[in-house]
Amino acid sequence: MANASRQQLIDYCMRRLGFPVIEINVDEDQVSDRIDDALQYFNEYHFDGVEKTYVKHQLTGSTINITTNTVDSFTESETITGSSSGATAVVDKTTVAGGSALIVRKITGTFTASETVTGTESGATATTAAASPHVAGDIELEYIPISSSVLNIIKLFPFGGSTGSNSTNNLFNLNYQFRMNDMQNLLSADMVYYSMVQSHLATLDQLFVNQRQIRWNRKTNRLYIDTKWDVTFLPGDYLIAQAYSIIDPEAFTEVYDDMFLKKYATALIKRQWGENMKKFGGIQMPGGVTLNGEAIFQEALTEIDKIEDEMQLKYELPPSFMVG
Repeated sequence: MANASRQQLIDYCMRRLGFPVIEINVDEDQVSDRIDDALQYFNEYHFDGVEKTYVKHQLTGSTINITTNTVDSFTESETITGSSSGATAVVDKTTVAGGSALIVRKITGTFTASETVTGTESGATATTAAASPHVAGDIELEYIPISSSVLNIIKLFPFGGSTGSNSTNNLFNLNYQFRMNDMQNLLSADMVYYSMVQSHLATLDQLFVNQRQIRWNRKTNRLYIDTKWDVTFLPGDYLIAQAYSIIDPEAFTEVYDDMFLKKYATALIKRQWGENMKKFGGIQMPGGVTLNGEAIFQEALTEIDKIEDEMQLKYELPPSFMVG
């Protein structure tokens, strides 16, 4: 019977070790920990443990909470200034009408509680809230949060819409110029010419198009983009990154029946069993049976080494090299 849950995987591993014919001297919490270790190793190294995905995130602006519904009085892109803190910010176009908060960017300083903020163009005023008057957003923090299930960020897709430098509707885009001036040559030639030109254009893009540089670490779960955030982005903009994310076994239960995972989880539980029994080594039980936890422990270590070597040879994707 195929394993379709965590508990079924645990039961399978215990039966492989001899239960219920043999008593397995491992605590339930220890078994659970070893299953977690096996799943973590599976996600880290097995090619079926991750999948390519796309991370989408809508950027948030900072929020100035106010006590009166005077948001409609402020104009788009005007600067507001705090009376006591001297902090300034630019009102964003995504400000919600009729609300009690201003969505802002380009913040300088920190707004304080119960101070008056004034718009430079409209002359409108508002009083900041006594609690949490200023809440920082993505653009002010200059990073976007990433789910802990993401193992690797590959790249960030180029910015810009239909008028961006990467768009084929842009008059100065190389693909636009090629289609306008040289497309007719394809009517009397084969596709080799087109393929060669596209390859050349891709090389030019790599040399001359300035792609945004990103920094990301799995332990912080924050994606940093090396740009001036308050100039490049507006609240409400979307960022999309190509990434690799772990397969959630609770959502895709076939993971629990993976052949490698079953063998590896069993070996880890067996090692734990040997560790528990080592301190009773040499003790003779009734009937003349002598406990030998060290033998179980060493046997498990050998099995684990063999399985991990098999992982590198059969299940781990080869490293990618850049040649050029």
